[in-house]
Amino acid sequence: MDSAAFGKGDNIGLDTRPAAVSVSAKPSDSGDFSRMDGLEGSEEQAGKMTAPEGRRPGTDSRTADVGKEPLPCVLALAESDGDVASLTPSLGSPDDDEEEEEEMGEAAAAAGPRHRPLRRRDTERAMEVLKILFNITFDTNRRQVDEEEAALYRHLAVVLRHCLLTHTESMERTQEFHGHTVNLLVNLPLACLDVLLTPRVEPGSVEYMGLNMDAVAILLDFLDKRLDRGLKLRETLTPVLSLLTESARFHRETRKFLRSRVLPPLRDVRNRPEVGEMLRNKLVRLMTHINTDVKHCAADFLFVLCKENVSRFVKYTGYGNAAGLLAARGLLGGGRGEGEYSEEEDTDTEEYKEAKPNINPVTGRVEEKLPDPMEGMTEEQKEYEAMKLISMFDKLSREQIIQPMVVGCDGKLTPIDETVQQMAERISLHSDSDLE
Repeated sequence: MDSAAFGKGDNIGLDTRPAAVSVSAKPSDSGDFSRMDGLEGSEEQAGKMTAPEGRRPGTDSRTADVGKEPLPCVLALAESDGDVASLTPSLGSPDDDEEEEEEMGEAAAAAGPRHRPLRRRDTERAMEVLKILFNITFDTNRRQVDEEEAALYRHLAVVLRHCLLTHTESMERTQEFHGHTVNLLVNLPLACLDVLLTPRVEPGSVEYMGLNMDAVAILLDFLDKRLDRGLKLRETLTPVLSLLTESARFHRETRKFLRSRVLPPLRDVRNRPEVGEMLRNKLVRLMTHINTDVKHCAADFLFVLCKENVSRFVKYTGYGNAAGLLAARGLLGGGRGEGEYSEEEDTDTEEYKEAKPNINPVTGRVEEKLPDPMEGMTEEQKEYEAMKLISMFDKLSREQIIQPMVVGCDGKLTPIDETVQQMAERISLHSDSDLE
C-alpha cells in the first residue's frame, strides 16, 4: 500500500488541532492494552470532523453525520474505501517526506512496491486514530447492532484488514501498529469479521478452502512473535488470543485453517506437548502459566480448535495440562463442550496409531512401561500395602494437608467427604422406601 496516499486532500478530514481529541489513558509503547478509559471531553469532541475540501456534508450517501450515534469516526472511515491512508491526513512537508523515505531504507526494499511501508509520521497518526476508535467501540460486541451499523463495522473491518497487511519503517513499529489494529478488531461484532476472508485470492496470497487467509495468517504470525518476546503476556497475548478464539468459534473456515497451522496431525509423540518450539508447544506451555487470564485464553483457543472435544484436546495437550480447563467446565469425565460443530472424524497419522498404545495420557507422550512394583507379592502383602497407603492419605486429610477429591456427577471436582455423605443419604432414602 502506497503511503503517498496520506498526502491526498480528499481524506476523511479529521480535525487534528491539539484541542480536538485527547486520549486520557494511552496504552503501552508496545501498542497493547486491555482497556482504555474514556476520552477527555464529550464523544462529539472525539469524533470531530471537517468536511473534505470540495465536498459538502450530505452530498454523499456515506458522508459522516457528526450528530449521528454512535460512531462518528467510523462513519468517517466509511469514506475511505478501505484505504489505510485515509485513517489520517498527512500534514508534513515534502522535505520531511524525503528524509523519512531515506530512513526507511531496507524496510521499503524488503516490502516491495506493492506493500510500501508507511512513513513514521503517518504511522503515528494512524495509531492515534485506532486508539480513539478503540475507546468509541469498546462495548460494541456486547450489544446488538442494526443493519446500518453492521455495514459500517464491516467497512471498518476492511480498513483494519488493510492495516494488518501494511508494514511500517521497522519490525518493532509494525508490531505496535498491528497491536492497535488487533485491539480494535476485538471490539467489532464477530459477524462483521467475515470480510477478512472475502478478498479474492491473488498470486502470493495464503489460500485455504478457496478463501484468502492473508489476514488470519498475519494474526497467527503476530501471535507467534508475541509468544517469542515473552514480555507482559497478559497485555500482549490476551487480545489476539481472544480474537482468534472467537473467530474460530464463529467461522468454520477460520477454525479449520488455524487448526491446520497450530494443531497439524501428530507424528512425533516422543516428547511432551509443552516441549519444543512449534506454536502448539508454546501455547501448551501457557496452559500452566501463573497468570490466570493467560492460561485460560491459551487453553480456550486450543480447546476450540479441537472443536471442544475432550479426547482430542487431551490428545494434543496431555491430560495434566488440560485438567485446569476441564475442571472449570465440568468435563473431567470426558464429553464435549457447549459449542456446536460439525461431526468430522479425527484423522490420525500412521505414526500416531502405531505409538498410541504406549502413550501416557497424562503426559501426552510415549513412555516405556515401568516394571510392576507388586510383581511377586502375595495377596496379603498387596492388601497390607494398600491399607498402609490409605492410612497415610487419611492422616494427611485429617491434618488438612490435602483434601481428597472425586469427580462429581456434574463433571467437576468435589470433596470426597461430601460425596460419601450424599451417597449415604441416597442409600438411606432407598432403604426407607423399600421398608415401606
